[in-house]
Amino acid sequence: MSEHPIQGMMSTTMQKIREMVDVNTIVGEPITSPDGTIIIPVSKVSFGFASGGSDIPSKQPKDIFGGASGAGVSIQPLAFLVVYQGNVKLLQMTNDENTANNVVNMVPEVIDKISELFKKEKTGKPEKQETVEE
Repeated sequence: MSEHPIQGMMSTTMQKIREMVDVNTIVGEPITSPDGTIIIPVSKVSFGFASGGSDIPSKQPKDIFGGASGAGVSIQPLAFLVVYQGNVKLLQMTNDENTANNVVNMVPEVIDKISELFKKEKTGKPEKQETVEE
């Protein structure tokens, strides 16, 4: 049995989508600045695919087929991971006023504050803080 024309059309379209979207589209190539900071872009990728066709009856021995397929891809930058001197920070492009997002974004800061407290308790002295003179 021969392959139906829509199978070839769908295969070609899916192959083109695979070429456009890969893991490097979502987590981009790292960019290194002269001071050693590494910046990694993070994006959201959405895509849709549609295909359809119809066999048209004919009096000729050859079948007539009409069909179409299409796809759309959307790439939206979401954030950047910034690595500097062993510290990793997430810089978001949008500021969602969502409670869950705020909690997740505060976790690294809370961990830093707690670890500073433990360091102070072990040494018995508070860490040196810089003061700004006006």
